[in-house]
Amino acid sequence: MALLRGASAPDPDDVRPLKPCLLRRNHSRDQHGVAASCLEELRSKACEILAIDESLAPVTLVLAEDGTIVDDDDYFLCLPSNTKFVALACNEKWTYNNSDGGTAWVSQESFDADETDSGVGVKWRNVARQLKEDLSSVIRLSEEDLQALIDIPCSELARELCQSCATVQGLQNTLQQVLDQREEARQSKQLLELYLRALEKEGDILSNQEESKAALSEDLDAVDTGISKEMASDVALTSRILTTLREKPSPELSLSSQDLELVSKEDPKALAVALNWDIKKAETVQQACNTELTLRLQQMQSLRSLRNFSARKNPLPGEQQSPKRAKQDPE
Repeated sequence: MALLRGASAPDPDDVRPLKPCLLRRNHSRDQHGVAASCLEELRSKACEILAIDESLAPVTLVLAEDGTIVDDDDYFLCLPSNTKFVALACNEKWTYNNSDGGTAWVSQESFDADETDSGVGVKWRNVARQLKEDLSSVIRLSEEDLQALIDIPCSELARELCQSCATVQGLQNTLQQVLDQREEARQSKQLLELYLRALEKEGDILSNQEESKAALSEDLDAVDTGISKEMASDVALTSRILTTLREKPSPELSLSSQDLELVSKEDPKALAVALNWDIKKAETVQQACNTELTLRLQQMQSLRSLRNFSARKNPLPGEQQSPKRAKQDPE
């Protein structure tokens, strides 16, 4: 058991279950199946199995599907089993591995287009499998994924989840509630913004804001050559994410947790150029995305804690319980 835990073994009183994962190096199709209880253990096994030299440290683990950097242990625990990881040594850059034999390397936008062309059938089944593996992953889903599961006929989703139609109907009702809560949060935020705008028109706030915008515009013009086309080309976000940020009210409620993490880690100046915004607006949206991501992770951690507590309190039939010791009579 000590060998399985690796160098950073957890406290024996808090042993975590092993999560099966798939590992490969960048620009390689050879995958290795491993099991790890935490992110540090997975990183240690990646160095050992993939023969990564210690001189190439630090090793970064990213999701193979979109290059999301995984450096938070709680986020790692939220991922479904058999998630594919790519180990990047030192200053390596993630590139998407196309399925044509591993020789063609395409951009993430091309991958998104291929995924759309393949139809929504495969996509909703992948989302359903995530829920089957961990029901709390519903918090990480985008509004598009939630709507896809709601629109699927109850009988088809029941077959995919191996559950009764009554159970799946309750699940779809819960998904609809999650979707409604996000819409209510969006509408509340819009009403608050309208109220603040009304206050600005009644006082001097608007004039002060215009002056600050003018000063900011001059600053941007002064450094325009430093953050123009070159900075925009460094934005790693897909056109889908940029469109959502530009057109959706409260876009943080529409994006998945992976998309939120990408937006949070983007350079504010590059994001402002890509969206044709001022830097202050880009930073505000980044802060909202970071807050929403933190809230979702906290919700998932709470659900997991409640589930573990319930499992300990109500063990499955056949599980052995430690016998209770009789109290000794004091003499």
